[in-house]
Amino acid sequence: MRQAIHDILHRYWGYDSFRPLQEDIILSVLAGRDTLGLMATGGGKSLTFQVPALAMDGVCIVITPLIALMKDQVDNLRKRGIKAAMIASGMTRRERNVAFENCINGAYKFLYVSPERLSTEMFQTRLREMNVSLLVVDEAHCISQWGYDFRPSYLRIATLREQLPGIPVLALTASATRAVADDICNKLHMHNPQRLRLSFARPNISYVVRKGENKIQQLVHILERVPGCAIVYVRNRKRTKEIATELLLHNIAATYYHAGLSPEDKNDRQQRWTNGEIRVMVATNAFGMGIDKPDVRIVIHVDTPNSPEEYYQEAGRAGRDGARSYAVLLYAKSDRTTLHKRISESFPDKEFIRTTYERVCNFLGFAIGEGAEQMREFSLNQFCQTFNTQTIQTISALEILTQAGALEFIEETDALSRVMMEMRRDELYNLPDVDDTTDRVLQCLLRSYTGLFADYVMIHEELLQNRLNLDAQTVYEALLKLSRLRVLHYIPRKRTPFIYFPVRRVEGKYIVIPHSVYEERKKRMQERIEYMIRYATAESCRASMLLRYFDEESTSDCDTCDVCRASRTQALDKTRTDAITSEVKRLLNKHNTLTIAHAVNTIHYPRTQVTEVIRRLIDEEILTSNGIEISLHEQP
Repeated sequence: MRQAIHDILHRYWGYDSFRPLQEDIILSVLAGRDTLGLMATGGGKSLTFQVPALAMDGVCIVITPLIALMKDQVDNLRKRGIKAAMIASGMTRRERNVAFENCINGAYKFLYVSPERLSTEMFQTRLREMNVSLLVVDEAHCISQWGYDFRPSYLRIATLREQLPGIPVLALTASATRAVADDICNKLHMHNPQRLRLSFARPNISYVVRKGENKIQQLVHILERVPGCAIVYVRNRKRTKEIATELLLHNIAATYYHAGLSPEDKNDRQQRWTNGEIRVMVATNAFGMGIDKPDVRIVIHVDTPNSPEEYYQEAGRAGRDGARSYAVLLYAKSDRTTLHKRISESFPDKEFIRTTYERVCNFLGFAIGEGAEQMREFSLNQFCQTFNTQTIQTISALEILTQAGALEFIEETDALSRVMMEMRRDELYNLPDVDDTTDRVLQCLLRSYTGLFADYVMIHEELLQNRLNLDAQTVYEALLKLSRLRVLHYIPRKRTPFIYFPVRRVEGKYIVIPHSVYEERKKRMQERIEYMIRYATAESCRASMLLRYFDEESTSDCDTCDVCRASRTQALDKTRTDAITSEVKRLLNKHNTLTIAHAVNTIHYPRTQVTEVIRRLIDEEILTSNGIEISLHEQP
């Protein structure tokens, strides 16, 4: 079996070996055991179910709340010649039927499902017809009320298990404390689960906090000093553009990314950043999922995240290649007030929450007793304008109503245009009523995309425009005409949030907001925020603080965070500092340039002290460095 999974890994992904823990999880799954895999961001979670599923007979069902990640993984699997489908909000009934049929007849190996679809009659009926090999729960912390991102729809997975007796379940998460891990196993009714955990330690990442009110000035200073690819995280969409513009004014190649951009803009900016054309990506937390760029040298948080889990995941996108990297948090005294304000914004008054429920039902046209298992498109902007409410508070109220089970708010997703051929290939040779332009669009579509006759395929109209030198309206009208003629089925792109009602509408005064949903979650948010404040203001090893949060004891301090470095610097007296400086200069006068490693190994003082003096000399611009070699700074 080991040889088989290594063959699959090499055939589809081109790798010769697995990353740490991947093979252990795969072998546990293939042995039929329920398994909980705790792997840090960038550890390669997806391969732990994709590889064994390809070695098993049947279809693997993957449950994930992240529709963007679903699309990304389905697209990546298809590019590798692996058949995969997804069932999510925003798809037509016909699209879902095609996906189910392909899974039932054995044409597909993977079915990605959003959790709110699990209890629908359509899914339940089609599930009974499938040969399921494995059930995967991604982002498994969402099933735990102790987790930072609990989703009630995840609780339906337990009933799904009852319909799949004997089928192993693999639960995966990148951030879970021991209490959350215990809760995951209980909520998923795991039988004698094998828990496999990768250490949360990232020894190649130096954790740094820089204090000061002028964060932009600090940001520019850091990016000018630390070379390499960077991600800058902020919480506000508007700020992404503002900061990227500021960086450009300082000749730092930057762009911005947030959920409000079009799919084309997102793809273009991510591609240019991945290729190295753009050095810095300024983004909200919408940027990160599915990104596998190994050489990110620095991740900078301009705004403090709400929890250690969020911070660890986002900071962990640095240094996946194992080389020295930095995770920097910019912290100002005013951030304490800002963080505490987020608590009140996230937990508005209960009366406002019940009023929001009534308004949503009226806005969507549901009377008392109606709406059970109904899903509707929901324009958040129009809703807030209609009732003159603040967007942040409204979203918070919808999220609490989701936690309480009264409705489910599914934030806006990018739904690319989709096409599936309705005519057979041999029927396309003699189409009536098709003008030359429409025929050119059809032929270009068939040349540009594969799989159109078997399933819905996501398309980019811009690709057709560029290849045919046509304007957007002409391509759009040609696709609509082909759809009207039943040559193909064209679903134009749309982008909107959704509201799903799991139960019928009741009067707002009867909406129960449990203590566990409001008071307990508010308390846990307060505790997480207080931990982030302690992290930012601590005078102890920052890496050790993060490990302790995730119930992992560190045997020693990291020796690379700003606190450890400051402590080490204090231990260097002036006499020793001058002696090491003199030795460094002597070597450089002799060799012009040399590697930092050679200097550390050659100079007869403690390695940590030599390293610290070199870093100080670089900061003082006495030395210049490219991260590997050093040389004396040339005076102008």
